[in-house]
Parts: sequence; C-alpha cells; structure tokens
Amino acid sequence: MTKVVLGLPEVEEHEGWAGQPVFKVRGKSFAYMSEDGARLLLKALREEQEALVADDPDVYAPSWASGRFAWLDVMIEAADDQELRELVTEAWRLSAPKRLVSRLDAAQ
Repeated sequence: MTKVVLGLPEVEEHEGWAGQPVFKVRGKSFAYMSEDGARLLLKALREEQEALVADDPDVYAPSWASGRFAWLDVMIEAADDQELRELVTEAWRLSAPKRLVSRLDAAQ
C-alpha cells in the first residue's frame, strides 16, 4: 500500500510522533499508517466516512471528524484493493493543491 500512496504526485513520507509513517502532500497530511502496517488512517469527507463505516464496519472504523472532513480507519488486509486505492487517491485529492489534482487527472 505504501507504493500506491507514494505513487501520487509530490507525496512525501515522514515519521509520525509514534514512529509510524505519515504521508503528506505539500505539507498537508492525508494518510497515516499504523506502526504494524495493518491499518491506514485516511482523510475523507464526513459523509463518505459515515457511509463506509455503516456499510462494512469490519473493514472501516470512524476516527476523528471536524467540519466537513473526517478520518477513516481502514483494516488494510480486509479492504478491497481497488476500493482502497480509490480511497487513498481521494484522501490525497482532499489535501493536494488544485494544480496537482489537475496534473493527476490529465495523466489518467
């Protein structure tokens, strides 16, 4: 999963306060991996968080939320690979500048 995250434009990996990987675009965090690599915490819209948790609580759990954004805790092994890739990309889009989002869209 780290390769997918780092494959997005201008993503940088940093070390979090507990040693876990934190992924940022232009200084804004959009994903955190648990120390054991089993879970991924992703930035999401509040409505998306609520829908995914309601649909599959064995894979998704709610985390912090404020305003229109929320964080989604994903069990990586239990998640569908394609859906997880889409969620990672959407988390990146919520933090990336519009110029970078346009660049990604043009490349696809």
